[in-house]
Amino acid sequence: MTIDMQPAAAATATARAVISSALSRLRGEEDPELEQVLLYDIAHAASAIEICGSLIDYGAKGDVEARFACAFIADAVADIGSKIFGREQLWGVEPGVLDGTREFVAIYRDPVFMASLATLEAPSHLDDDFELVAETFRRFGEEKILEQAEHIHRNDADIGEDIIQGLAELGCFGLSVPEEYGGFASGTESDYFGMVIATEELSRASLGAGGSLITRPEILTRALERGGTEEQKQTWFPTIATGETMVAVAVTEPDYGSDVANLKVTATRTDGGWNINGVKTWCTFAGRANVLMLLARTDPDRSKAHRGLSLFIVPKPQGRGHEFDHLQDSGGRMEGRSIPTLGYRGMHSFEVSFEDWFVEDDNLIGGQEGEGKGFYLQMAGFENGRLQTAARAVGVMQAALDEARQYGADRHVFGQPIADYQLTQAKLGRMAAIIASARQYSYSVATMMAKGEGMLEASMVKAYVCKAAEWVTREAMQIHGGFGFAEEYRVSRLFVDARVLSIFEGADETLCLKLIARRLLADTDR
Repeated sequence: MTIDMQPAAAATATARAVISSALSRLRGEEDPELEQVLLYDIAHAASAIEICGSLIDYGAKGDVEARFACAFIADAVADIGSKIFGREQLWGVEPGVLDGTREFVAIYRDPVFMASLATLEAPSHLDDDFELVAETFRRFGEEKILEQAEHIHRNDADIGEDIIQGLAELGCFGLSVPEEYGGFASGTESDYFGMVIATEELSRASLGAGGSLITRPEILTRALERGGTEEQKQTWFPTIATGETMVAVAVTEPDYGSDVANLKVTATRTDGGWNINGVKTWCTFAGRANVLMLLARTDPDRSKAHRGLSLFIVPKPQGRGHEFDHLQDSGGRMEGRSIPTLGYRGMHSFEVSFEDWFVEDDNLIGGQEGEGKGFYLQMAGFENGRLQTAARAVGVMQAALDEARQYGADRHVFGQPIADYQLTQAKLGRMAAIIASARQYSYSVATMMAKGEGMLEASMVKAYVCKAAEWVTREAMQIHGGFGFAEEYRVSRLFVDARVLSIFEGADETLCLKLIARRLLADTDR
């Protein structure tokens, strides 16, 4: 059948109006940020509806595309309905405000329709060059990463140097480094597309040993691009692009996670540079890394909050394993121990302590002009990192769907494959719709960011997709039954890996309340 996308567009517009009503009511409150539960729900609902808006054009490209788009939109509208039911006054709407969408939702949330999507593949509509990028990184993941992924996960082992070297040879670490500094970035939307596509395909093989290897070089590259001096760019970009410089990020502290403005680690002026003191935590890949991108307080006046922070490139010896202890000739010390984690293993997340660790003046990003601007430079890196994290989530979800489809076809229960049961098919269909929609929206955000836009949308795609990954991997695990709980099946690794996605690169609650909701409230056009 040919699907008319107009009802989907109308349902999306109705849902968007509900969100606008809630925002309008909140703008009239003395302190809208006190209503955290409502703001959190609005942030997630708005994120889903932004995805819906991007799917209208996608759904017009063909029948399969329309099926996935309508399934996702119907699900998103129904979810908003569950959020406002009995709480209409909070949302500033009348009961029955979504009644006009009822027929559309009934058609495209129908179990028979959802089950019909179970085996469909969503066209990506990438051009030939990007299809080649996807194929190249998918093949590398299958041939080089998958064979090590389970060993790395079960033993919390180090990521093989052959993986790192192989990705370096593919140009993986130079995707965002400008061409004039030895990378592959041309200043067009292809830079962001390449990063998103490569990240998804590598994460499909392994979140920890694949797609996440791109994240930290990506964050430092964007921060340097935004505020680094020309000399710093010439020094660091070429070695980042070749993989000679591997990066870890040191922002979070034991007492301060997303509350960056109150960070305590200090960088104090000394002859020729700075002495760093304090403790950072959740420094993923800090053992193997050659440098840390470190945010420290350079102004002792804590009342200046984030305006007293500066960003440093901190060189360190390359290490292996779960702990390190490095000494400088000047007497400085850097000591780290890895934190045992549920999943996302191989990268090793460290707690790192600094005692008078010396960093040269040249390593303050932006030089003298960069002093006090560290928070803003760090945010520039993290904004792009959120899009990259969404791509990681898409890769993990796609791997989970692949595993669930295969197991469903192979496993027979009560005389037939479990993939033949409607409940299994409906689950697989919903998974496929979520993945196809998340992928397309990540492409849309990549286009925005290439134009210097899309900062809010990058947070939205991260918030929605990373939370969705938990449901997708859970249901893929459930389809496996008892074997899904066994480590010998890959789906168990995908499930525990997915859980971290809503925590790092901005914890879900903080991202929704402090960034998405605030920006939505400030945008009076919404």
